[in-house]
Amino acid sequence: MAVVEPTLEVELAMLAAGASCVIGCDEVGRGALAGPVAVGVAVVTADVGAFPVGLRDSKLLSEPRRELLAPLAAAWVKHSAVGLASAQEVDAVGIIAALGLAGKRALAQLHADGVDIVGGVVLLDGNDDWLNKALGTPLSVVTRIKADQDCASVSAASVIAKVHRDKLMIAADIATPGYGWTGNKGYGSAAHMSAIGELGASQHHRLSWLKTPA
Repeated sequence: MAVVEPTLEVELAMLAAGASCVIGCDEVGRGALAGPVAVGVAVVTADVGAFPVGLRDSKLLSEPRRELLAPLAAAWVKHSAVGLASAQEVDAVGIIAALGLAGKRALAQLHADGVDIVGGVVLLDGNDDWLNKALGTPLSVVTRIKADQDCASVSAASVIAKVHRDKLMIAADIATPGYGWTGNKGYGSAAHMSAIGELGASQHHRLSWLKTPA
């Protein structure tokens, strides 16, 4: 399979059309059985330079490569942030609304850093604008299928969010051992499912997603 390399073509076109910045946005952990859902955001402006060599969608990178690229990606963009919604929030409001909560929290961090969110454009991976559903004041959001592969700002957001969430799951595995989260990061591997059957659910599990009783 050919390696998919992102570009800045979409972002530069948006900036040329008048956006003050482009905020690449991607989610991580949507399909996990345990742990938070995370939303990464990465801001580029008209003076953006070349992105780090090897940057691409986090799913196309090995864990060591992601860990190497995450700080490089964070240094490349103007600003970045990761917002989280807990397993309990996923249970309470559902995954789509939880994505919105996490995205809103990530944007709040950017706003606190002085990013012109209102004058910018959010470039959101996928075909569903789950972000504006969570916001009191709508933003300019452009959805794009495979933006995490094609658009460098979204690739950066993907890698930054993935590494951030993975670290949380590794820490959770140390504090709550037995589920193998260091390896599976909360996703439903066979060993993880077996551990749930033996140990029951933990405080980190999305109970509404489990077929096994808590």
